[in-house]
Amino acid sequence: MIHGLVAACEDELYGQVETDPGGVAADLARPGMDLGADTVLVHDAQGRPAARAWVDRRSEVDVHPEHRGRGLGAALLDWAEARARQTGTGRIVQTVPDSDAGAVALVRSRGYGPLVRAWLLEFDMPQEPGLPQAPAGVTVRPFGPEDGPAVHRLTEDAFAEWQPRRKEYEEWAQHTVERPTFAPAMSSLAFVDGQVVGAVLALDLPDTRDGYVERVAVHRDHRNRGIARLLLRHSFLAFHRAGRRSCTLWTHSGTGALGLYERVGMTVRRSATTFVKDLSEGADGPPRD
Repeated sequence: MIHGLVAACEDELYGQVETDPGGVAADLARPGMDLGADTVLVHDAQGRPAARAWVDRRSEVDVHPEHRGRGLGAALLDWAEARARQTGTGRIVQTVPDSDAGAVALVRSRGYGPLVRAWLLEFDMPQEPGLPQAPAGVTVRPFGPEDGPAVHRLTEDAFAEWQPRRKEYEEWAQHTVERPTFAPAMSSLAFVDGQVVGAVLALDLPDTRDGYVERVAVHRDHRNRGIARLLLRHSFLAFHRAGRRSCTLWTHSGTGALGLYERVGMTVRRSATTFVKDLSEGADGPPRD
């Protein structure tokens, strides 16, 4: 039901569905989330989902294309901010596609300011992509069922440089290796002396023409050796052999990785902005461009 609402919004904006039911379920299973208090689902007169919102450190608001322009987005923003204040949250963030001018104008009018920029990057594969030579001492193989704990540690260590908190294994797995769309055969791991030092985790989403990379991580001690490029190319090749002719992934300005992906040969398909609003009393207002 909720996935259908999200899918309708994505199809309207992008011409295809990009979120799978597992991704929606993982968001709603965030640790500490109270579904009765932290989520809202609005139905239309026929009982169909018209809009929804959830809040838990960050927030998402979706309004069905058939029900836009009726004030539902503004009302759900008000609800999300009120709920966040009720739980003592100091700030709230919303990620909005830059192409959705109405949503961008709405959050800006409510006192939100830009925090980070995100880009959806794509790699076109009209022909089978080649593989670069592996760095000395590095071996590559697909993800195996025993690899979850080690890859969890690797990715959380790498992401700790910019993400606000570490995820425990259960939460991390819900977003990655335990999602129904997780694609182990398209997910590539790099090893040095038997230890995992790099990982690309991929999803095989059913309603899109693209292969999708969910996570890219390389151990700090093994960066700048070409490992990320090598792993991405292995995953691109696996998707090409499965019939996909493009691959996508998201990155944002906080990671500093845009240049890396451009050097791999990826280009920007579209962008989004994460907006933030300070909810503390006496706040001077949001950050500015």
